[in-house]
Amino acid sequence: MLKSNRNLPVNLFTAEQVRELDRLAIEDHAIPGYSLMQRAARYSYDVLKQHWPDANTIAVVCGSGNNAGDGYVLAKLAIEDGKQVSVINMFNTKNLKADAATAYQDLTTTNISPQKFSTSIFDGVDVIVDALFGTGLDRDIEGQCCDLINLINTSDCPTISIDIPSGINADTGSMMNIAVSADVTATFIGLKQGMFTSDGLAASGDIKFNDLDVPAEVYQQMKLHSDNEVACRLILNDLSRVLKPRQRNSHKGHFGHVLVVGGDEGYLGAARMAAEAAARVGAGLVSVATRSSHASLLSTVRPEIMSHGVETLDDLMPLIKRATVIAIGPGLGKSEWAKLLFARVLELKLPIVIDADALNLLAEEEQASSSWVITPHPGEAARLLNLDTKSIQQDRFNALGLLHEKFQGPVVLKGCGTLIADTKGEFFICDAGNPGMSSGGMGDVLTGVIAGLIAQGIEINHATKLGVCLHAIAADRATIGGERGLLAMDLMPHLRNLVNLK
Repeated sequence: MLKSNRNLPVNLFTAEQVRELDRLAIEDHAIPGYSLMQRAARYSYDVLKQHWPDANTIAVVCGSGNNAGDGYVLAKLAIEDGKQVSVINMFNTKNLKADAATAYQDLTTTNISPQKFSTSIFDGVDVIVDALFGTGLDRDIEGQCCDLINLINTSDCPTISIDIPSGINADTGSMMNIAVSADVTATFIGLKQGMFTSDGLAASGDIKFNDLDVPAEVYQQMKLHSDNEVACRLILNDLSRVLKPRQRNSHKGHFGHVLVVGGDEGYLGAARMAAEAAARVGAGLVSVATRSSHASLLSTVRPEIMSHGVETLDDLMPLIKRATVIAIGPGLGKSEWAKLLFARVLELKLPIVIDADALNLLAEEEQASSSWVITPHPGEAARLLNLDTKSIQQDRFNALGLLHEKFQGPVVLKGCGTLIADTKGEFFICDAGNPGMSSGGMGDVLTGVIAGLIAQGIEINHATKLGVCLHAIAADRATIGGERGLLAMDLMPHLRNLVNLK
């Protein structure tokens, strides 16, 4: 989980886009490449000292490209600062080129003797600096470099990665066979989108950013000439501005009516969680269409929610007529009853939030609508796209694009670093959330949150992004007692608090 990423820039970039920013700074603004390397190393060393001020013995692991050059410059800075420094070269330094070669030559003036890999290289070390592979890595890590990363990850030493944890694909966030698990990552010029989802989010630790004094004009130039739009991080404070104070003379009819369709036999809890989440974020009215055999139970445990036994379409239609938005899927199942209700709901012109079992039923359909919000986890996304889960996780951005292309409306691809596509196909990332959310019912709560926001008249794209943020940050706030054992219902008081922040 990212521990202090709230002050980072909003825009995220691919590796190619960051290289273009670098090129524009060098060629169009006359900033020498070696100057940028020195700035990156200086910033990384400053971050190292901020996090581990008492560190005296530093091991710098270097590869063969510009990332290694950053490491060599940092090593020289640390030596000049009176630290004990060891440099581990994983490749032949005779093959270094351009600025990386210059950095190595500068380092040799300190009379340091670079080391080769051994299983004892981190003995007595206070901090490890990962300068092995940068954003250009496009193949799986194997051999001795794999052994080295294993050693880094199993050592007791804290680790700072320079620019990106070695082994993480800068574009997809997937692990290239193995990756450094950093405590801190110092990154520069542009935030790499792969660091904010999937394995990248898990491996990056506390992300620190510096633009290395690259002029604002460089970013404007890149945006004008780039074929690909940048993805954006979601910021709750920006999104929550739509939650205006309510008028004194307002009433429940002003804030919409959510209808949750779900809760087959034995699964009423899922529908209840979605319904309560919708109410907790401010929906005026919330109804549940569920099995007659247990409809009355919901009214007992949460009397504010109107619970209706529905066995036929005739039972469902009066509820639909009163609804502003429908959330379908929590506890729905795949029975004939479920299929009957699902088919009828898809015929409606209302906004619909589709989750859980409804997504599995949707996978069997050839239908799409810009007024549907779909919220799949990777397994459900795989079924919707007729792929396997591994393919989804290897490139979550590509999967998001495919889902949006197929279903047209807002898409929430859940997981570590949840991705969102809006109806225009623009991409967003929520980097809040924590491993405690790996428990049943979290997705049902998210469904209810998004539906509850739409019910209040918030535009569907905005409601989707805001809902994802509220859900994740509520989960972060609910971990005061620890992540393990976090339950979906623990989010409810925090959801209520978050939608009332001024």
